[in-house]
Amino acid sequence: MVDRLACLAMDQEDPLRAFREEFALPEDEIYLVGNSLGAPPRTAAERVRQAVEDEWGRHLVGGWNEAGWYAQPLTTGDRLAPLIGAGPGEVVAGNTTSIAVYQAVNAAMRLRPGRDVIVVDRGNFPTDNYMIEGLGELRDIGEGRFDDAACVLLSEVDYRTGARYDVPEVTARVQEAGALMIWDVCHSVGALRVDVSAADFAVGCTYKYLNGGPGAPAFLRVHPRHQATAENVLSGWYGHAEPFAFEPGFRRADGIRRFTVSTPHVLSFAALEAALDMWERVDLDQVRAKSMALTSLFIDLVGDRLELASPRDPERRGSQVSFYHHDGYPVMRALIDHGVHGDFRAPDILRFGFAPLYTRYVDVWNAAQTVAEVLEKELWREDRYAVRLAVT
Repeated sequence: MVDRLACLAMDQEDPLRAFREEFALPEDEIYLVGNSLGAPPRTAAERVRQAVEDEWGRHLVGGWNEAGWYAQPLTTGDRLAPLIGAGPGEVVAGNTTSIAVYQAVNAAMRLRPGRDVIVVDRGNFPTDNYMIEGLGELRDIGEGRFDDAACVLLSEVDYRTGARYDVPEVTARVQEAGALMIWDVCHSVGALRVDVSAADFAVGCTYKYLNGGPGAPAFLRVHPRHQATAENVLSGWYGHAEPFAFEPGFRRADGIRRFTVSTPHVLSFAALEAALDMWERVDLDQVRAKSMALTSLFIDLVGDRLELASPRDPERRGSQVSFYHHDGYPVMRALIDHGVHGDFRAPDILRFGFAPLYTRYVDVWNAAQTVAEVLEKELWREDRYAVRLAVT
């Protein structure tokens, strides 16, 4: 079994170790929730200050031109594109993942008239399935039928267990059956080398492993082969062919801009830009290698103290490890109180997300020791830990 000294040595050899210093992290806390909300880059506060004081304060309304605010959905989309295997002019940033899901599925349904079936994983993050209820007949992927489907909507990495789909294999099967493939990469982008280049649409968020901050803009990728014919159901002013012509009727813009909707949230974009400045220096292969090493180490150290919910094979999981426990909520509350931050997903899942840019091997060792202590001493049985907070 790996000991603490071995973990410290692994940290010294880690090619990503310098990135940890670029994050603002609380001392004496182990943050394993990068799969829910990433830690803030140290430069984020300064970048937001610049947007408020230097851009807004100096240019006022002129910031839309002088500071490049107006173009942010497109320029930021191009910066995100390499992280998901896409090219320039294929990704637009803005709005939320829920809105992007609705746009993508609605566009796919219109591109496949006569087909009214949407294939989903019932284990998709709930908002994905909530947003498309009523657009068509929902069928679970477990039935394995795509022949009459308009589209298939799946999360590359399961938000509960961390199980990972084989993106190329599933995409090929779906498209061979005449359906369109839509991937949700919220729980994979920034944790591994995502490649949705063959897919028809992809959606994702930027506040998890990408560290864009709470409320950071989501993104939507539309394959170039669909950009001339796919329709954006949300015909907002920004997606007009000439937004400042103020015409009484709507004319769609060309290219990816037709999937924009409305005014970009400038201050949220500022924080995301700070994170992307860092991500442009990151080797994604090193990220994935460390992710698999961290998660495998945690599984080994926790051992049989908890029932593993994630795939044991690191190739088949994202960058999180989940365990089952009947009293998972109070267990997680106790862990957080003792300095190890994970989260809980009903009804019985403990989740731990490993962000390779700032999580150390020694953090994994220390976290596993705390898990052992909380379970063996039954510290989670204190009454206060059973009280549910609004956000779990």
